[in-house]
Amino acid sequence: METLTLNIPPAVGLTDEQFYQLCIANEPWQLELTQTGELIIMPPTGGESGIRNSDINIELGLWNRQTKLGKVFDSSTEFKLPNGAYRCPDAAWVKLERWDALTKDEKRRFPPICPDFVIELRSETDSLAKLRAKMREYQDNGARLGWLIDPQTPSVEIYRTGQEVEVLNFSFDHPPQLSGEEVLPGFVLDMAIILNP
Repeated sequence: METLTLNIPPAVGLTDEQFYQLCIANEPWQLELTQTGELIIMPPTGGESGIRNSDINIELGLWNRQTKLGKVFDSSTEFKLPNGAYRCPDAAWVKLERWDALTKDEKRRFPPICPDFVIELRSETDSLAKLRAKMREYQDNGARLGWLIDPQTPSVEIYRTGQEVEVLNFSFDHPPQLSGEEVLPGFVLDMAIILNP
């Protein structure tokens, strides 16, 4: 099943509470809302994407458990970005000080914060152009590091604050290890784990 996009006219709009209730009423669908009012309806992931998402979150979670530098979020977490969009990265991390600055209510619902680090994992039904736009949106809203992983190519696009996108093309025989750099000190993701579900 493909991702669907519905346009919500500005005159109709959705309040934060209405969007929250819409998401609750339509589980297991994952909904996103763009800054311009497009409601994106994403189907559940397939088996290979689910395994890859899980492996990414395991690796990120194990690193964070040791360092205790922040909070890790899976693909079902909805963030309200500063530009008003609601987005669900496949994996995300927020620095502890920024997370602790939120109220209990903000933490409980859709956190009004852009993650410091995001990963988008391209599945077979994902448009690469739309994922790239989503990565730029994260970057424009404060994400300091982001990886767009495309197992189909295979390649990884690395998004850093104030820099051009770096593209790493590689073969399945020689996948890279990605560094969390200064954003996630000491974190390394071995792409061999992700590419072989």
